Amino acid sequence: MRNFFDLYGDKFVECILTHLYYVVVSVGIAFVVALALGIALSRAPRLSRYLLPIISVSQTIPGIVFVGILLLYFGMTDTTVITALTVYAVFPILKNTYVGILEVEPQYKEAARGCGMSGLQTLRLVEVPLAAPAIFAGLKMSCVYTVSWAVLAALIGRGSLGEFIYIGVATNDNRLIFAGAVPSAIMAVTLGYLIDLARKRVVHWPRGREAK
Repeated sequence: MRNFFDLYGDKFVECILTHLYYVVVSVGIAFVVALALGIALSRAPRLSRYLLPIISVSQTIPGIVFVGILLLYFGMTDTTVITALTVYAVFPILKNTYVGILEVEPQYKEAARGCGMSGLQTLRLVEVPLAAPAIFAGLKMSCVYTVSWAVLAALIGRGSLGEFIYIGVATNDNRLIFAGAVPSAIMAVTLGYLIDLARKRVVHWPRGREAK
């Protein structure tokens, strides 16, 4: 193990940080896009019947093919990686946002209107908070998936833990494969745990305020 860090220590840390950067940036962008689109589609259920299946097609395109297509437009840059990961990360959040808002019981929305809330206020103060568990579940799913998809960055020479995995496979070196796979798994579990913590704070915050 010490010999490994002597040989690859700096590169190992660099790949972890690069991998984390791709995940955080792409999921962050995807969250904003998916939340806005999910809310918009919840206001147009008929349109969503056609758009959601079309958007879901992006999940069926093999990652290496999609990266190859983007490579023609953006070249071997971080933009190619982030764009590909963002597109893949959008759908889980979008679907959960859409379903979560639609499943808010009508009685809560009627109560909000009875209190004189506008449509925007009802959305912000009632529908989105009640849909928060579903939205966070989609965010967690998207984040975990993106951690695994980020290894594709190594295919175009943009770093990430995929470098260790692909080199390890090519050289039949299990040590390098584990050096890429294990930190990726730890990263996915850690980010999922942090999202769960954030969900608990967001979902239970109003009750805590009322109790005080």
